[in-house]
Amino acid sequence: MPSSVSSHSHRSTTKVSHKPFKSRKATKSALKEISKGKVSDLSHRKTPHQHLMSKFERRNQARQKQQTKHKEHLRETNVFAGRDGAPRIVAIVPLCEGGDAAAAVRLLSGSLDIETEIPDEGLVRTDIDRFKQKIQYVVLKRDLIACLDAGRVADFVIFVLSPDQEVDALGELIIRSVESQGLSTLLTVVQGLDKVEPAKRRTQVLSSLKSWIMHFHPEQEKVHNLDSRQECANLMRSLCTTTPKGVRWRDERSWMLVDEVHWPENEQENVVLTGVVRGKGLKADRLVHVGDWGDFQIEKITAALLASKKRKSEEMAVDESGEEKVLESPSTEQDDLAELAPEEIMMEDDLDMDGAMSVATTDKRGVLLDDHHYFSDDQTHMPAIPKRLPKGTSAYQAAWFLGDNFSDSGSDLEDYDEQGDVSMDAPALPQDGIEGFAPREPTEAAPTEYPQSEMFLDPKPDDEAEAEQLAAFRARKGDEAEEDREFPDEIELHPQVLARERLARYRGLKSLRTSHWEEAEDRAHEPEDWRRLLQVPDYKSARSQATREALVGGVPAGTRVHVHLRNVPTSVRSLYSPSRPLNLFSLLRHEHKRAVLNFNITLASDYPSPVKSKEEIIMQCGPRRFVINPLFSDGGNTQNDVHKFDRFLHPGRSAIATFVAPLTWGSVPTLFFKRNASDDQMSEEESAKLPFTLMGTGTSLAPSSSRVIAKRIILTGHPYKIHKKLVTIRYMFFNREDVEWFKALQLWTKRGRSGFIKESLGTHGYFKATFDGKINPQDSVGVSLYKRMWPRNARAWNPTVEMASGAKDVTMEVDEETGGVSI
Repeated sequence: MPSSVSSHSHRSTTKVSHKPFKSRKATKSALKEISKGKVSDLSHRKTPHQHLMSKFERRNQARQKQQTKHKEHLRETNVFAGRDGAPRIVAIVPLCEGGDAAAAVRLLSGSLDIETEIPDEGLVRTDIDRFKQKIQYVVLKRDLIACLDAGRVADFVIFVLSPDQEVDALGELIIRSVESQGLSTLLTVVQGLDKVEPAKRRTQVLSSLKSWIMHFHPEQEKVHNLDSRQECANLMRSLCTTTPKGVRWRDERSWMLVDEVHWPENEQENVVLTGVVRGKGLKADRLVHVGDWGDFQIEKITAALLASKKRKSEEMAVDESGEEKVLESPSTEQDDLAELAPEEIMMEDDLDMDGAMSVATTDKRGVLLDDHHYFSDDQTHMPAIPKRLPKGTSAYQAAWFLGDNFSDSGSDLEDYDEQGDVSMDAPALPQDGIEGFAPREPTEAAPTEYPQSEMFLDPKPDDEAEAEQLAAFRARKGDEAEEDREFPDEIELHPQVLARERLARYRGLKSLRTSHWEEAEDRAHEPEDWRRLLQVPDYKSARSQATREALVGGVPAGTRVHVHLRNVPTSVRSLYSPSRPLNLFSLLRHEHKRAVLNFNITLASDYPSPVKSKEEIIMQCGPRRFVINPLFSDGGNTQNDVHKFDRFLHPGRSAIATFVAPLTWGSVPTLFFKRNASDDQMSEEESAKLPFTLMGTGTSLAPSSSRVIAKRIILTGHPYKIHKKLVTIRYMFFNREDVEWFKALQLWTKRGRSGFIKESLGTHGYFKATFDGKINPQDSVGVSLYKRMWPRNARAWNPTVEMASGAKDVTMEVDEETGGVSI
């Protein structure tokens, strides 16, 4: 029978599938061959660096980026497009004494055959038909305040230089100030270059001017010559086609340059400001800040048509019924002008805490150390005296030994303290001043347990001799600022002054950065309206919410409007000058409320002298100006939010300036000015030409009323007698009661030793102290005390009022009910 032959096959278990080749350095062609015909798994997307794009994908991505950038450019320039588009604001700032801004505008307009009457100072609007754009020139004189007001709203700033005159101190002050407050696109021109002879020097002069301006602004590639018609035409092309860079803090708000001001005929009517809305949409519910007038509410916003030869219409836009076209009216959620929270916000528990605090302060028997008052009659800060006990003695057995009945020479003895710690050596003094509960050490009225200290019991010194010695010891007083730099925070008590009364508000801290600050002790000394100031627990969230509100709604940017303001005082009318630029800025929500503001301040490199804390400073933050008396303190973040108060801000250093003023959201650049008074260094003519000095710049930080500014004082004493670790100290206190009052505080020396007061000697303030090591006779012994400082209120500053009155101490007061300003 024929047998059937079947095909041979191996078992599946014998088949070996080799792993594919794996390499991190595979070529593109190898990767393409592996992935041929496969569809990528969308659940495992690769990063852009891992994804290998084809040529088509790269082109598509580049096209998308180009389209996105083009849309952003159109959105930025859309405000200037069209017949009713906003004009480009160009500020002409002369930096030299012979600079003429009006002549510069005539040359620029003449290069395009545009004839316009140009005033010596003020606003000029010009239509550029060739480029279908409109330009609004702000013609300025060499005035710091006017240049600052124009620079903060300008799309382009043109600095005018001179070929034969150097930029003086006022010119440098203007360029530094305009740059520090936030600068949009900058251009530089030179005026009168053709007058330089011989002609070969003109290239050298241009190169020198370019090198000078690049010292302040390195991005300046060219200095344009106004005497050249071609260069003027090219500059006009740049003004009409370039997209302004903008200023970040300004673009977060709605703002406009005021073209006209319509004053009412009677008090019932409103003041009307006319201009083109820029930035975000202008909302009637938000408050507006106008120049140096103050903050006001908006009654309504109406449309305004620009009168021209082709379109003869009234200034007020009217609809078919003959009424004004209202674009925006305030709602029921309109912000009010209240700067402080209502008095009803005070809680009952706050009053209870005040009552408890007043009771607690009456029972003080010593200085406050952290959150404890020291001492009661049966408490002391000194560590317990160790007992000499046999080795192996337990804590239970140690309680049955009532004294030291053993010989010190025994080698089988060990030290045992009452807390249960056993050691062969005597316990060291605590470095952080931990409170103990051992019996108080005896004073000189009873025999001491330190036999070597009995030799220090000197007879009572003569009062006259003591006074002479103290006067000779303190005859080293120098300049106050230099003393603060060399010996910061040191004070000297008068022998006739009781330290416990003079320093009643001061307390001790184990650590300035970590110790808890007991705020109940400060309630009796806080300012009257401290509890009514604005509290911002979560600054980032609150700022983000206030900023997002400005993104939606309101009159869109590029619209020419009439803004009707409520309750504008008639006193500002006499101070308004049409030749000086006037700005309107819309405030974000809560920016009118007062809070404890913190600003980072850095002194200018060329400012020579230190600035004393609480000294009067003129501050400009965004659209506002204040006169402040700030408290300077250390920066950084600490665990307990306690920061040391600085009496002086020395050159080359930075600090945090704290004061009470209306809130400003965001990181807004800030300028700090100092008035120049005529003295030996500066004559009256020089101070009149240069009334201010830019002493420093800064940035706004998060406000906080819980930030404790602690003023530190250091009482220093002199080692009188030294015996190993036991030292007699004098000149720190001058009576026995003060020594007992401040006995809880830890002593320290400038060479790193630490110790505690052991006992008082006599009635002249001498005392014994024990240290953790032997101190040097030339060393100084100090003790640190701290007191909370409260920031002062800022007040509005109007330079126009000051210049008109001729007085430097004229201030403006704002009425809380109406928001008006009185002089």
